[in-house]
Amino acid sequence: MIGITNNKITLISTGVVRMSKLENHQLKLKKIFESITHLIEEYYPDEVAVEAPFFGKNVQSMLKLGRAQGVAMAASLVKDLPIEEYSPRKIKQSITGNGASSKEQVASMLLTILKLKTLPKELDASDGIAVAVCHYFQNNQTSKSSYSGWKDFLRNNPKRSI
Repeated sequence: MIGITNNKITLISTGVVRMSKLENHQLKLKKIFESITHLIEEYYPDEVAVEAPFFGKNVQSMLKLGRAQGVAMAASLVKDLPIEEYSPRKIKQSITGNGASSKEQVASMLLTILKLKTLPKELDASDGIAVAVCHYFQNNQTSKSSYSGWKDFLRNNPKRSI
């Protein structure tokens, strides 16, 4: 979770929902709903951003991920929060300037953007932060520049290079 004050991004909270000890998929979905509801009630966010479903090779994994995303979105909708979805490529493009960046490159760039010394060890937590920062960049008037490529982006954003 990030906060914005005077166009300055601050990292408020990170984490992942642990579900390995839960017996079945329904209990995992319930845990997701309860966790998202708790976070909303604790932090009172104004908006929610999620990574859009992506197409993979394992159909069962895709179905489970889609259900999990749907439950997280339902928890947000119940609290009347607007939701915005971003593709993995859009998130990477927004953070690093390259839609094909690795998770490690995105995490490294987040350190620079948020002026942090370390990020959570779990890449899933870093992914969540990336979605939030992408959402901010997409909605911040000063970040709506378009670039002709990676070199153009770096030339205009020297502090964001890795």
